[in-house]
Amino acid sequence: MSQALELACEAGDSGEVPVGAVLVSGNDLFLAGSGNKSIITNDPTAHAEICVLRAAGERIGNYRLPGSTLYVTLEPCPMCACALVQARIKRIIFGAADSKMGACGSVFNLTNSDHLNHRIEVRQGPLSKECGDLLKEFFGRRR
Repeated sequence: MSQALELACEAGDSGEVPVGAVLVSGNDLFLAGSGNKSIITNDPTAHAEICVLRAAGERIGNYRLPGSTLYVTLEPCPMCACALVQARIKRIIFGAADSKMGACGSVFNLTNSDHLNHRIEVRQGPLSKECGDLLKEFFGRRR
């Protein structure tokens, strides 16, 4: 999670919403890491989670990433949660909960829905206060 937090800080320093994500394989091998890139790429889908899925898929040559764990500083939104389900991620560990768009149990529960074909183990993990503080400081400066 500390590496995801570093990536979130880098994203925030470049003007992006400070969210970072790191994906590791089932044997804890680093697959990919990224911060948000929506603003710099003019791509509304370039959330950290989506960037990580794209990079990991390229790296291993497969769009399925079974057994992998995603560490992300903010609870994934509906778009990202559904992409993570499609990728067959095993586990999501997130820092700060998202009371407006969280799709891993806060607002929606897409990662554990009976309507979808895959379930993801989800838990709020370490550094949740630091992840939340980073977002609060970022949005506080913008207001």
